[in-house]
Amino acid sequence: MKPITYPTPILERYKLLFKEELEIFLKNCNKPLPSYIRANTLKIAPEQLKKRLEAKGWKVTLIPFYPDAFTVETEDTLGNTIEHFLGYYYVQDAASMLPPLILNPKPGEKILDLCAAPGSKTTELAQLMNNEGTIVANEADKIRSKALSLNIQRCGIINTIITKHVGQAFAKKQIEFDKILVDAPCSAEGTVRNDWKVPQYLSLKTFETLPKLQYELASAALTCLKKGGVLVYSTCTFAPEENEAVVHRLLENNQDLSIERIGLPGLKTRQGITNWKERQFNPQVKDCIRIVPYDNDTEGFFVAKLRKA
Repeated sequence: MKPITYPTPILERYKLLFKEELEIFLKNCNKPLPSYIRANTLKIAPEQLKKRLEAKGWKVTLIPFYPDAFTVETEDTLGNTIEHFLGYYYVQDAASMLPPLILNPKPGEKILDLCAAPGSKTTELAQLMNNEGTIVANEADKIRSKALSLNIQRCGIINTIITKHVGQAFAKKQIEFDKILVDAPCSAEGTVRNDWKVPQYLSLKTFETLPKLQYELASAALTCLKKGGVLVYSTCTFAPEENEAVVHRLLENNQDLSIERIGLPGLKTRQGITNWKERQFNPQVKDCIRIVPYDNDTEGFFVAKLRKA
């Protein structure tokens, strides 16, 4: 396989982002991504799923930071097994599992998943809540909402309502949530190991236009967050414009908002970036986390945990 080629402007950005680790980053991006699955504890215990899959000849290894998830090695197609059809597991990158874990929803709470399709994080939220409480899973795209509905049904989720609003519309909803997940649409740079064509789709224009949408979505969600509530903002991109800059703007315009430090045993993280090119961000953004692909053998991710005073 030929090495991934990057447009010159994108490569220049990566030189600034990864500095002396640039060669490690570029080499890692040419490695295939491991296969990860999350056991659906609403239907099967993780140890039972592990035994069942190992009986089929799979190599199944526990993920260090999540006892319900595994790295798997098999010749089988992960989405074409009886266990998958029965909803015993969900195919999901390990880094993608982080936002629901960090949001830490509890049974009985009222949760908003603002950008929910195709449902990986929605079904994980329901699992963490033991199917108790209420999740509003919102997806503006009608085609993508069908995939969301199918995954919710396959996984046996019964505490979730699907809505199809433009995310910004929640600023006008007379409803409060205990916790909110905004896994925002992004440039998806972090998925490069899963799709080696991603760098070819990127342009500097992307980093200029997406932050406006991301801020609008997160800002609308904050109007629905109760006092003392938690909002998790996440992306699968490296771009500071879509990550720390969005969080910085949220802090600027919401004086009752603060960032909480994130820590998961077994997971290696990097601090948020407090300056990018000529921009200086609120010092609090250092408590956001960056997931670099070569630290945990996953996709790249960014997560911020925000609490309303």
